[in-house]
Amino acid sequence: MRRKVLIIGAAGRDFHNFNVFYRSNPNYEVVGFTAAQIPGIQERIYPKEIAGVLYPNGIPIYSEDRLEELVKSKGVDECAFAYSDVSHEQVMHLACRSMAVGASYILLGPNETMVKSTKKLVAVCATRTGAGKSPFSKMLSKKYKRKLAIIRHPMPYGELVKQEVQRFERMEDLDRAKCTIEEREEYEGHIANGAIVWAGVDYEKILRRAEAEHQYILWDGGNNDFPFYKPDLLVVVADALRPGNELLYYPGEVNFRMADIIVISKYSQNKKGAKLVEENAKKVNPKALVVKADIVPKIDGKIRGKKVVVIEDGPTVTHGGMPYGAGWVAAKRAGAKIVSPYKFAVGSIKETYKKYPHCRNVLPAMGYSDKQMHELAETIKKLKVDYVVSGTPMNLEGLLHIDRKLVHASYAYTEKEMAPVLKAIEKVLGE
Repeated sequence: MRRKVLIIGAAGRDFHNFNVFYRSNPNYEVVGFTAAQIPGIQERIYPKEIAGVLYPNGIPIYSEDRLEELVKSKGVDECAFAYSDVSHEQVMHLACRSMAVGASYILLGPNETMVKSTKKLVAVCATRTGAGKSPFSKMLSKKYKRKLAIIRHPMPYGELVKQEVQRFERMEDLDRAKCTIEEREEYEGHIANGAIVWAGVDYEKILRRAEAEHQYILWDGGNNDFPFYKPDLLVVVADALRPGNELLYYPGEVNFRMADIIVISKYSQNKKGAKLVEENAKKVNPKALVVKADIVPKIDGKIRGKKVVVIEDGPTVTHGGMPYGAGWVAAKRAGAKIVSPYKFAVGSIKETYKKYPHCRNVLPAMGYSDKQMHELAETIKKLKVDYVVSGTPMNLEGLLHIDRKLVHASYAYTEKEMAPVLKAIEKVLGE
């Protein structure tokens, strides 16, 4: 008899675990996914076209709030946790909720979920969302361009069949695919660097397509998840502003312990925190090379004395737990007067502040749907500010129709500080 499984998670690691472990496995029947982090995912169907022959009707996606009810009503034998950037405490709360109604609780590990590439593969991951992984990934895409396939952690929030394998070469490809703000934040910089970005739903198919077109592979990780592919070199970014988190969040601690290289980002902003991260690295992963590096924020306009609202990368300041990001730091250094936006929030943006009250001094760039992007724009229009400071790594002008001047905050590592990491990558790739 097939064991019934409920996968806790939807639209990320969860779909990948299903594809590589459960999809063709006759010993298991996946009865559903549950969603918590991504708005608008629940009450949809993981389509039969991707789910395979064992699932002719596809697989339903439910709200995580219904966990206990689903375990009971569907006779679930195992709850398989499969999403990222959650505290160890939260992981175990979900374990207790599952077990209290009779189910077992499991976590699938790297050996059962990592796909092996035929090409040399470097993975860049993190211990927390917003640690500073993306600026380094973009440094690599600028260096290697199309020699390096950029395979990005999944963000399939639209029509899943159409998104099974995605290839982005030009900015127009993002428009054609109706990419969300969250997708554009990760894709635009690589495309501007002359690289090709791959993403989607079926990551073994994505890898095989990319291998046919590129000399090397970069796994550009999302949140603090561990790689979908087996890396020849694993670079993990740990955040000096959140010292200790590298041992308190799942699966970031997995990355921290597996890493070949640990980059301690933002170290000059919190040297005591950087020291603690370094000490933790020596305790749990003494073989890793530890590199300290700063992310230098810059503003492309003169805003001293001006009233501004700061838009930050959504995941960083929501489930990433940061009260601000690089945009706020850059605006402060530029002498701007930062206006808190939360009292002016409308719709889902207002609900975001209720769920994540720690980020009230900035505006999370929430844009998982056209409706949410409209609500983000309406919130900005209600603010009496001179400028909008965009701390997101994308061009917001084309998506948000607002009557405010917008200035960009950019941030990057220096090649000098990252030289030991770049040298290690060159050695692995044979450059």
